[in-house]
Amino acid sequence: MVMIFTLVTAVQEKLNEIVDEMKNRREEEQREREREAEEAEKVAFQGTVVTIENFLAWKANFELDMAELRRKKLKEDEQAGKPKLTGKQLFERDHNLDTSDIQFLEDAGNNVEVDESLFQDIDDLDLDEDDPDFDPLEIGSDED
Repeated sequence: MVMIFTLVTAVQEKLNEIVDEMKNRREEEQREREREAEEAEKVAFQGTVVTIENFLAWKANFELDMAELRRKKLKEDEQAGKPKLTGKQLFERDHNLDTSDIQFLEDAGNNVEVDESLFQDIDDLDLDEDDPDFDPLEIGSDED
């Protein structure tokens, strides 16, 4: 009985060690996979290092692409008809536009009439602003 207990305990300890080693191996493999995934992600986000030569080459290509886009846009505008002018270009070409708004208002007869009688008695108004003790925060209070 004592001998069987000793053998069973020894086998149980050995099995526990084997299970712990397997568990540790799996955890280590999982950590290794996660580390490799993180490094792969870092490489994907790192990109190209910018140097003066790289930048100048990119800039030359970019300017060529932009010039090509401008040429295409101008061709499309020419094919569509007259190119649409900006407001500044319109005023530079046609100086009659400088006074066109004034002429429009005069032609339409939009003359504003002011009733001056409304402003004749303005000096007779009792404005509290002349009072040295006037406080605009106390407008609603009747302490007098």
